[in-house]
Amino acid sequence: MPGRPASVDPASGDLASGDPARPRPALTADLTGAELLRWYWTLAELTGLARSMGVPAGGGKAALTGRLADALDGRPLPPPAPAARRRTGGGGQLAAPVHGDTVIPEGQRCSQVLRAWFREELGPSFHFDAFMRTYIAENAGRTLADAARHWRETRAEAARPQEIGTQFELNRFLRDWHTTHPAGSRTDALASWRAHRARPRS
Repeated sequence: MPGRPASVDPASGDLASGDPARPRPALTADLTGAELLRWYWTLAELTGLARSMGVPAGGGKAALTGRLADALDGRPLPPPAPAARRRTGGGGQLAAPVHGDTVIPEGQRCSQVLRAWFREELGPSFHFDAFMRTYIAENAGRTLADAARHWRETRAEAARPQEIGTQFELNRFLRDWHTTHPAGSRTDALASWRAHRARPRS
C-alpha cells in the first residue's frame, strides 16, 4: 500500500509482510476478492487472470485489481454507460447539472463541474488528490456516487505519507531494505524482495 514503510522482522532483519508461514495461493478464479488484495501480483499475472475470467484487462493496475476483486466476489462489473445517463458538453466531458447517478464517461477530466458537485456532496475539504484522479481516469462506467464512496473509503490511506506509488513497490522495498542493510548487496536485496512478495500483505 502506498506510503506505509515495510516493517522489519526483528529475528532475521528482513522486511516482513504478514504471516511468513502461509504460502502465496495460486492466482485463480477460486480466490475471493479479499484474498486477491492480500497478496502482491504482477500486472502480467493480473492480466492473465482477467482474460481467463472474461474481465476487461485495460486501465492501470489498481483499476484492474479492483475489477478482479469485484468479479471474484460476484459483484457486477460496471456496464457501458447508457447515453441517456450522460450529460456531456464539448469533448465528451460532463456538463452541469450532474447527480449521484451520473455515469463517468471515458476520458472524463477532473473538471470544475465535478469539483463543484463533490464539494456539495462531500464538503468544502474535497479536492482531487491522487486517489480521486486515478478513480476518475480509470473507472468509466461507474457513477459519481461510486466516486464519492471511494473518496470516503480512502481518507485514512490518503492521510498517510504518499512517498512512492504502489506501481513502484519494488523501488520502495529496495530503498527500505538498503536503509536497514547499508552493507547489503543488490543480490541479497532482491532475494529478500522475492521472499517479501511471497507473503501476504500486512
